Amino acid sequence: MGADEVNAFLSHLAMEENISASTQAQALSALVFLYRHVLDDPLPKWGRFWRRCMARRDWSPRFSMERGLRLLEALRLRIKDVDFAARLLIIREGKGAKDRRTMLPDSLRQPLHAQIDFVRRVHSKDVAAGRGEVWLPGALEREYVNAAREFAWQYVFPASRLAVDPRSGIERRHHLDESAVQRAVKEAMREVGIDKQAGCHSLRHSFATHLLEDGYDIRTIQELLGHADVKTTMIYTHVLQRAGGRGVRSPLDVVQGNRI
Repeated sequence: MGADEVNAFLSHLAMEENISASTQAQALSALVFLYRHVLDDPLPKWGRFWRRCMARRDWSPRFSMERGLRLLEALRLRIKDVDFAARLLIIREGKGAKDRRTMLPDSLRQPLHAQIDFVRRVHSKDVAAGRGEVWLPGALEREYVNAAREFAWQYVFPASRLAVDPRSGIERRHHLDESAVQRAVKEAMREVGIDKQAGCHSLRHSFATHLLEDGYDIRTIQELLGHADVKTTMIYTHVLQRAGGRGVRSPLDVVQGNRI
């Protein structure tokens, strides 16, 4: 057995056994020790199973935030909004109640496929238990009576437990809570020794900064980020200029290089 089996086991502990995050982490540590020191076949540290070890604090939504999404936009993604064929994500009713599209990198297709397979298993279990509904906007819920139980409408990043919707009294599976992801990112930063002030939104900033560094025009970046006003996007150009970006080299470095 390898990484896929370990991933499935840890997912089972989190989503079906509902064990605590600390116990999940303990199980992962034991498996890492087994494979590294007993079987002499170390598991890849940042494999899918590693992220899955803290399902209640799962920070898989980083997949989406690295594509320029706000945290809540990532958490609200539905299965039907992932278009593998067109390599697109569709963000519904983002800030300002506007829809937009952003790219789906080839490097993340396989992890996202795995996440959707995971959601399919969770949803099948919910349906078998007489549950399986998800919240829909009022107009859609009235027009499409059975849509709430369809797999296409399920969240890409579902919560680990069912909860009673206070608006309807129906027990449903919502998406992951923002605070859980924020805590997971903070913990991950501490574990790898990042001392800077950063968080989930830093991934969105990095997305914009890297696009600017690669020479993409400001209007394209504005559309991908979902900024209503290009002036908001222009902030990133000012930051790059202050930080010495855009490939500008300090004259002092040029002088020092010539001396060498």
